[in-house]
This record gives sequence, structure tokens and C-alpha cells, in this order.
Amino acid sequence: MAGIVRIPWWQWTPFHAWRIVGFVEAADEVPDRLPAKGAVLVGSIQHPKWLAFDCPCQTGHRVMVSLDPQHNPHWIILKTKLLSVAPSIDYRAAERRCHYFIRRGRIIWADDVIGDDYG
Repeated sequence: MAGIVRIPWWQWTPFHAWRIVGFVEAADEVPDRLPAKGAVLVGSIQHPKWLAFDCPCQTGHRVMVSLDPQHNPHWIILKTKLLSVAPSIDYRAAERRCHYFIRRGRIIWADDVIGDDYG
């Protein structure tokens, strides 16, 4: 059984930017509840494995993207303070599609992108 991950009280206060709120060693240690706009890194900054967060569409589904370059597809974290992840996240399920970028702590929905203005 995984240990309990405690997220500091101040991480639950409203923030305007997406950020990493915690680190765990294994995916089954990611807390069931995460603060708004909070992501958990599985592994470490030096050896990241996964990034887990609740989808910004707010319908309650969890997104986990692989950060392992040996996996295909995989993502990279460009910035940690104001979270930036590349490439875009494209979650597809029978009832929904959520396609967005996380750049400088903001969500940019793919429908809103004009040209290459998502930097």
C-alpha cells in the first residue's frame, strides 16, 4: 500500500497558474484529490516518469502523461514554476475530447490557438 502524500495547506489556496504541487515515487501514490491547477510529478526533477493532474475541463477525469523519453508518446516539462509542458495534451474518450497546451502556467485550448501563437 502506498504511503499517504500530504500536500501543504497553502497549496490548496487559489492560484492563477498551473504548478507542480508535489512529488511521489510511484504512480499509485498520486493523491486522489489535488488542489486546483495542481500537478504531481512521479519520479524526480532529475528523473521524471509521469505528470498527473486533473483535466482543466473540470469534468473530473485525471490525466497522466509519460515523461519517459523511452515511451512513445512522451512529454517534456519546459518550466516548473509556471508549468509548461510540451507537446499539447490531447485527451480523447468516447464522450469527450480535451485538447490543450500548458504554457507558463496557463491552459490554452487548441481551439483558441491561431497559427503558432501558443509559445
